[in-house]
Amino acid sequence: MDTITFNVRRFDGEDAWNQEYSFKRQTITLLGALNMIREELDDSLCFTQACRHSICGSCAITVNGSAYLACETQLDELIDTFQTNYFYLAPLNNFPVVRDLVVSFDEKAEKMSKVMPWMCPHEGRHDHKQSEADHQKYQQATDCVMCGCCASGCSELRYSNDNYLEPFIMNKAYRFIRDSRDEKGEDRVKIILENDLWKCLHCNQCATKCPKGIPVSSEISYMRRMALRMGEDKSMGARHAYCFRDDLIKTGILNEAMLAVKTEGIVKCAANRIPFTMRMVLSGKMNPLHVMLQKPVKGIDGVRKLYEISQKMDKED
Repeated sequence: MDTITFNVRRFDGEDAWNQEYSFKRQTITLLGALNMIREELDDSLCFTQACRHSICGSCAITVNGSAYLACETQLDELIDTFQTNYFYLAPLNNFPVVRDLVVSFDEKAEKMSKVMPWMCPHEGRHDHKQSEADHQKYQQATDCVMCGCCASGCSELRYSNDNYLEPFIMNKAYRFIRDSRDEKGEDRVKIILENDLWKCLHCNQCATKCPKGIPVSSEISYMRRMALRMGEDKSMGARHAYCFRDDLIKTGILNEAMLAVKTEGIVKCAANRIPFTMRMVLSGKMNPLHVMLQKPVKGIDGVRKLYEISQKMDKED
């Protein structure tokens, strides 16, 4: 692997094409390699950069389909990860492309404003004193550099409409929701509910792709629990969660036969699920008697005790 080859997705505003660049292997970052290509091979190649210290987040691109922050990614690391010296470079997924590896954040910035990404202090507050414990609740969320890696890997954004919020936007909302000095936490949760909070697939791509290791999917789970504590029970996502809880407490086993009915409602479920259900019954993969005859699992008292403990921990959090 003495020679490295980049197959770069190019775009000039109208036409798109692939272009290969080869160079001698070096101990260098991905961003360093891109700068070398522009300085020595092709000065028309466009990409963005600024700090070169993984602070500004502007140099994120995809390598073989996965998002990376170019300034902190070593070529040797990519070779070890993909076991090849040939890499396909493209702009971030789920962003409008401006030119070559450059994407636009304009639409995302407009969506960001929905969640009030600023401090809304309590009325009458005169200082910003805060305990260390309260600070730690949101400290990790402040590490976000809004590079877009999480949004590039988000499975829901590939198919969702314009309502669904990017993971880094929900992280920004979480940061202020968890801040004890802020008073608009519930308002932000309501806004996120209106923008399809329950559509998150929990694929964890946002967390695994984040160069700062921010557990965005866990933050989304927290906001869902907060929504339930606020009384949310009308969306299918909330009803789905309550179905899981009720079955857990009642028998310790998820009643999958009734899950769709309780989540979607009888009318919608009848329209969408009956043909599928009949095929399941006829093929022997579903026994309708199990719907009525499910009994609690052995050790159900222990399951219920664990649920009580989890509820107590949630309230303390």
